[in-house]
Amino acid sequence: MQTRRIGTQQVSAIGLGGMPMSIEGRPDEARSIATVHAALDAGVTLIDTADAYHLHAGEVGHNETLIATALATWGGDASSVLVSTKGGHLRPGDGTWTVDGRPEHLRAAAQASLKRLGGDAIGLYHFHRPDPAVPYADSVGVLAELLDEGTIRFAGISNATPEQIRIAQEVLGGRLASVQNQFSPAFGSSRPELDLCDELDIAFLPWSPLGGISSAADLGARFAPFGQVARERGVSPQVVCLAWHLATSPRVIPIPGASRPESIRDSATAADLTLTADELASLG
Repeated sequence: MQTRRIGTQQVSAIGLGGMPMSIEGRPDEARSIATVHAALDAGVTLIDTADAYHLHAGEVGHNETLIATALATWGGDASSVLVSTKGGHLRPGDGTWTVDGRPEHLRAAAQASLKRLGGDAIGLYHFHRPDPAVPYADSVGVLAELLDEGTIRFAGISNATPEQIRIAQEVLGGRLASVQNQFSPAFGSSRPELDLCDELDIAFLPWSPLGGISSAADLGARFAPFGQVARERGVSPQVVCLAWHLATSPRVIPIPGASRPESIRDSATAADLTLTADELASLG
């Protein structure tokens, strides 16, 4: 699989998003473990998780623990796998999402994530979502401290604006490794953030990169051209969509969520699909 760069580390051009394995509608643990193993077997070396990827109030870090178990039970060498996790977003257990960007919370959350994931340091740690009650620089400042202490290897931010990207880059002393925002053909409002990441040479990790495509039957008007290219190429519309992402910028690393082995196997093949200029023009 082709690779792209986060910080100083090369990772697979297609990552795996772990959220579907731990929230509403999640599969049993055996299928989740098989999904992670399928991703690793396909050459995926970037796995994205978060302490808030859980369903019930008493299971914070459910997905982190799941990922750690999958890595420990895989038959291959997982030393090159970069696990990205996040803190600052919470699920009280009633179906809602809340935020907590206080420095003391983020420090404690990072330490708890490290314990669940294992190892000497978290590979990549994102501030999950801005907290309106806390100055952004204060929240990101904790990431700088965690970097300096060696608790995390790379620092990132998620759900950020261009102004917040610039603040983070300044607070981190130029060490901002990645930005994770929602982006897809159906959700293009993060294009300014992607353009800024290009300018600053920062990895951009689109979450929900498929924009809601779950099958060819779900293709709406916006995705109809993707279905056409998919038929012509003999691949799935999801693969065409991920290849479109890869063509938008060399800094883009999509992290499609998956809860079935066959889904991530299919997604991983997008790294080998190069769209022509005419195809890209048709996709918009």
